[in-house]
Amino acid sequence: MKNWNIRKIKKEDNQAVAKLIRSVFDELEIPKTGTAYEDPYLDLMFEEYNKPKSVYFVVESEGEILGCAGIAPLENGDPEICELQKMYFLPEVRGLGIGTNMMELCLENARSFGFKKCYIETMPFMHAAQKLYKKSGFEYLDAPMGNTGHCSCPVWMLKKL
Repeated sequence: MKNWNIRKIKKEDNQAVAKLIRSVFDELEIPKTGTAYEDPYLDLMFEEYNKPKSVYFVVESEGEILGCAGIAPLENGDPEICELQKMYFLPEVRGLGIGTNMMELCLENARSFGFKKCYIETMPFMHAAQKLYKKSGFEYLDAPMGNTGHCSCPVWMLKKL
């Protein structure tokens, strides 16, 4: 793997990030309805995360965006709970430990924002993602939290920060 680095999203990354997220949805055949695919701000990620207590990171190598993830307050939820959002990686960088680095950076930022817990929603067949979440200390929940609008994501997890 070439040299890669994790950095905060820039406005000029918007198109590449939206394309990456949509490509992962297509590759993994994730439902497009009731998921992040439908989020109205998918093409405006820089603007969406340029808000208080929010941050979004990209993994970049030689000018190409290979992955992304962010933290934001849980929509219509407890103000002490954030959500790990839109964590996706291209197939060629999965399994290299980049997701672990990205997760640690996101959770560090969540703590610095003052959040006490971090919530995540995922799909049942995303086993590698769930393995990473469990390794990072997330535990399964019996019901969703907040109101993310992602009714097609039936796996919910929470971690104390």
